[in-house]
Amino acid sequence: MCKVFTILNFLVIVVLFPSCEIKKQTPLIETQAAEQKVKPKNVKYGFDLNHFRIVKKKIRRGDTFGSILEDNGIDYPEVHHILKVLKNKVGVKRLLVGKQYNLLFSKDSILTPKAFIYEPQIDSYTVVQLRDSIYGKKVVKPIKIVTKEGNGLIENSLYETMISSGLNDKLTYHLADVYAWNIDFYRLHKGDRFKVIYTEKFVDDSISIGIERIKAAIFEHAGKEFYAFEFQPDSLNGVVEYFDENAKNLRRAFLKAPVKFGPVTSRYNLKRRIAYYGNRIKPHRGTDFAASVGTPILATANGVVVKSSYTRGNGNYVTIKHNNTYSTQYLHMRRRKVKVGELVTQGQVIGWVGMTGYTSGPHVCYRFWKNGRQVDPFRQKLPDAKPISNELKINYLNAIVDLKTQLDCISFTPESTYINSALALSNSDIK
Repeated sequence: MCKVFTILNFLVIVVLFPSCEIKKQTPLIETQAAEQKVKPKNVKYGFDLNHFRIVKKKIRRGDTFGSILEDNGIDYPEVHHILKVLKNKVGVKRLLVGKQYNLLFSKDSILTPKAFIYEPQIDSYTVVQLRDSIYGKKVVKPIKIVTKEGNGLIENSLYETMISSGLNDKLTYHLADVYAWNIDFYRLHKGDRFKVIYTEKFVDDSISIGIERIKAAIFEHAGKEFYAFEFQPDSLNGVVEYFDENAKNLRRAFLKAPVKFGPVTSRYNLKRRIAYYGNRIKPHRGTDFAASVGTPILATANGVVVKSSYTRGNGNYVTIKHNNTYSTQYLHMRRRKVKVGELVTQGQVIGWVGMTGYTSGPHVCYRFWKNGRQVDPFRQKLPDAKPISNELKINYLNAIVDLKTQLDCISFTPESTYINSALALSNSDIK
């Protein structure tokens, strides 16, 4: 009886002992599982990168999509099959030298990549899944539109002011477009200053991909204030124009210059003397704007092309008739972009700066006719653009009240000029 009792006790102990061990191990197993569950995902390109080994490379000269796959263990028959599946879905035939691509390798025994990601641009990428279900797609990143403020004090050029003020240098060209009819940005004065409200586009929250538009600005030039507020007088065609605080259109019938940021090197001068010709008077009936070869030449007003030709003196040139009163001509082009009879609009590219014809350096000679007589465009009282209607004027003046208040509240003080005042005011939209 005692033996039976002893054996039973031994069996009870044997049974209970492992059960105690299990109870002791269970919390550890549960903790490990919990740790695995709470580990944050690292999702990018549609994959959890925690599960992959990533190889980053740049496209070299001679690289093709097929050669990259073959170099990474994918045989030609399989490459051919992948290309066949991707046909007309994503573009992987033309890879740009220097652009980045990523190969995703699974963290297992398989040595060939599972995915190919090509990033030729900041705002988009192409992803190709190479194993399991083969597919390819181009993904455009969401764009965040952020409203910002900025100001600057001109010490040298507008571009350098943008840099020193911590603003996006692309804002230079947008401001130049807004004030193209009112301010010659190659003749700015030291001490000129500006304030601006604008929107900037971002991807991945912090990477800028450019200025969207200027909402309002004020530029003090030569002691005169130039306000500018965007407004859409033609909602059907989506045309946006800029008006001042009194609803006067900033646009004029003619641009001040046929090139952006091109300094005047020779003015219209009927008494010009040339030393090379024995100091004889040789009238210059044009205005020369210096610019590097290849700089776009712009039509200064709407019109129709009446000449697009070449002569020994003029080189490649274009003549535009704007109406029965005004005509303009653009000389020494490297190449012409428009043909006779073509309608052109103000600001349209009609050719590119060159050195054809009689010229000693790259520039565009701009000639201006009024009533059939060549005149100095800088001395003409040129017509304004079509004014805003009385009905729209009321809408406009009501629409700019808050913007003008905001603009006037931005500091003009030098202390804040060289501090980046482009602080985000609102994440107004996501596209």
